[in-house]
Amino acid sequence: MNASDRTPADLLRSALAADPARPLVTFYDDATGERVELSVATFANWVAKTANLLQGELSASPGDRLALLLPAHWQTAVWLLACSSVGVTAELGGDPADADYVVAGPDTLDAGLACSGDRIALSLAPMGRRFPAPPAGYADYAVEVPSQGDRFAPFVPVDADSPALLAGGTELTGAQLVERARADAGALGLAPGARLLSGRPYDTWDGVSAGLYAPLAAGASVVLCRNLDLLAPEALEKRVESERVTATAA
Repeated sequence: MNASDRTPADLLRSALAADPARPLVTFYDDATGERVELSVATFANWVAKTANLLQGELSASPGDRLALLLPAHWQTAVWLLACSSVGVTAELGGDPADADYVVAGPDTLDAGLACSGDRIALSLAPMGRRFPAPPAGYADYAVEVPSQGDRFAPFVPVDADSPALLAGGTELTGAQLVERARADAGALGLAPGARLLSGRPYDTWDGVSAGLYAPLAAGASVVLCRNLDLLAPEALEKRVESERVTATAA
């Protein structure tokens, strides 16, 4: 990846320029049997649409804070990069009452109502399906995002030295995040083309680094597994083989 990259959005742009067709995130939910594979290009398209929703529809701007009340999931990864693209600080498991925006899943809808700003709900159902009806107090992400533009340009350049992420009590600027992601990639033995399987939750830096940022920084890809504890050992061995996994962070 480019040594000049200083924000997560920079890392994604470099990945897109290098090889848009390669897999970036392969997601499994072992409670539902779901498997979704997103190439760099497909992932970047979701990020662009979500960033346009944030900036254009919700009027988010650099310095705003968004409480992200979602588990380890491919859509969570999309939201993290969308926030970085706009300059919004993503707070994993953040306090909705102190946030400008909240993004919640089915299990955190009640908690998210404490946010006085705009609220977005995700069903987290296979194929990104919408809710049968939008939850009270929320807009349905699956309804709002498809009409958004496929290309994104921030109204204001994102400052790499401004806060980008709060995870497990650790707050990082964009530049600090990229630096730590590169260091983690080295510690995990990741190189371009590597495949990292991660079953870590997205509630700490170690979890979100292994599950997104370190593979992105290395030009690698992640096999992101939710509810991995439900998978039998022999099934896990088969997954490692079929997904051509080269490193694990389970």
